[in-house]
Amino acid sequence: LVQCLFHCVSISENTLYLSDIDAVITSNLKKQDSILFVENYINSWAKQQLLLHQAELNLKEETSSFEKLVSDYRATLYINAYKEALVLNKLDTIVSDFQVEKYYLANHNNFKLNEELVQLNFLHTNKNRTDKKELIKLFKSNKSEDKDSLQLRALEFKSFNFNDTIWIKYSDLLNEIDYLKKENKKNVLKKSNFLQKEDSLGLYLITIKDILKRNEIAPISYVSPTIKQIILHKRKLKLVRKIEVDLLNDAIKNQKFERY
Repeated sequence: LVQCLFHCVSISENTLYLSDIDAVITSNLKKQDSILFVENYINSWAKQQLLLHQAELNLKEETSSFEKLVSDYRATLYINAYKEALVLNKLDTIVSDFQVEKYYLANHNNFKLNEELVQLNFLHTNKNRTDKKELIKLFKSNKSEDKDSLQLRALEFKSFNFNDTIWIKYSDLLNEIDYLKKENKKNVLKKSNFLQKEDSLGLYLITIKDILKRNEIAPISYVSPTIKQIILHKRKLKLVRKIEVDLLNDAIKNQKFERY
């Protein structure tokens, strides 16, 4: 189909070949769509070449600075790609719990919270359930068998969280439980607080186990993924510096780099 339209298009010293079109056109296009795609591609290419030609004619004074920018950008792309390949091959990506804890203890003041965190259990379900009283009793219970019973029935609920050992942002909780947006935060964020609410969307049951307020130090379990990324980033920077120093020393040793 493309061959029927053209073999090549030329503007000034630049040429758009059939193979260039073949490389970008998708095989699942219908005939009419293919024709339109090719025409648009040719027109777009032509406009770009014409603008480039005019720019080169009218911006001759800036040409040398532009060429340097292009050369610097090209060098940066190659260097960064090479560094990433070396780092990927040599970087130790295992971060132990001990290393995380050590970093946390040394830098814990850097992990002050900018919003509240909560540990809680909650569920959202149909408000017209015939077993509502039994469900509330199970939810409020601290017995492990009752918690297991709720977990086994999880598919009955619209949403839920029965793992009260993890910390959740209060803002994320608001997104999950819409009615809380209308509640006073102070009335919600109380330890051992039980909340029961019904609205047009269903029945909500919430038990707040613990709270961490803004400006308190975040728990290590919450910031552990962040600390691992920080440690890996520091390792990466250290490895890149070593690669650069080793490369320079090797060049000096082999007389590929000399000062006069």
